[in-house]
Amino acid sequence: MKEIKSILKEILQANTTPEVLAWLEEERPLNSAFMLLPRKTGKAIINSTPEQSQQIAEAIPGFSVVGWTVDRLGRAYLLMNLDPSDKDAYFKSIETLFLAAEMGEQVALYSTLPLLAYPELWVKRCSEGIRSNIGDVLEAIMYGNPYPSQNLDQSAWNQLVLKAFFTDKQIGKVTGLDARANKDLAYILSDYAHERWAAGREVNPSLWRLVGPFIDEKLFEDIKRLFDDGKLTDRKAGALAIAASNYPAAKALLNKYPELETAIANKNLSWDTLTGQ
Repeated sequence: MKEIKSILKEILQANTTPEVLAWLEEERPLNSAFMLLPRKTGKAIINSTPEQSQQIAEAIPGFSVVGWTVDRLGRAYLLMNLDPSDKDAYFKSIETLFLAAEMGEQVALYSTLPLLAYPELWVKRCSEGIRSNIGDVLEAIMYGNPYPSQNLDQSAWNQLVLKAFFTDKQIGKVTGLDARANKDLAYILSDYAHERWAAGREVNPSLWRLVGPFIDEKLFEDIKRLFDDGKLTDRKAGALAIAASNYPAAKALLNKYPELETAIANKNLSWDTLTGQ
């Protein structure tokens, strides 16, 4: 398996000139290099191959650079060139970048968290990033980024998922979504759904993906509502939620909709097909 740094370097080579790559590897103060980098690389969306994406996924499961700009990738490469042998100096160098970062720099820093040494050092910073109101920053933390699911505690993780729903993010792109599902989150999302319903607003059908495995007497009332009052999409979401549940009353409800049971069994209905993600 290739090291992640060499894969990123290959992608940079295909998306920059030899002169730019040489500039990236020159020794200079990190702060100034980080700031000046877009002037050298530009901000075009990178081109990468399916093979490179596969190699990245093998090196760091859940990580992706698809859709990144070349300056974002260049900044990630700069950070990977930083010597981590002195833990305190390493932390100080990167924390200084966070403190002074404009939006594009924040995006690069947060999306590069899985590449950094000492993952325990960045938990607080990641948790703070979740409170951002900048869409691009939130997507850098949520999409193709395994760091939050691997390192945040349950409270911070649940806050990330709720923020994803609240800000209308593409839930299917949140790395680690199913692995970190938990009953507390299911109840939080149920409360959020009730707030939406009370305001006459629709509920993202993907929400029930995280409720399904934890259906109980209380949550079952929400699922019944999807079938009684919801649109076809809501009923499909309810059916998929029940498919992940062992709650007897929920299973009995799904038995009344054999066409949905068959669609799920034949894999014609899934969360991906339902949401188009």
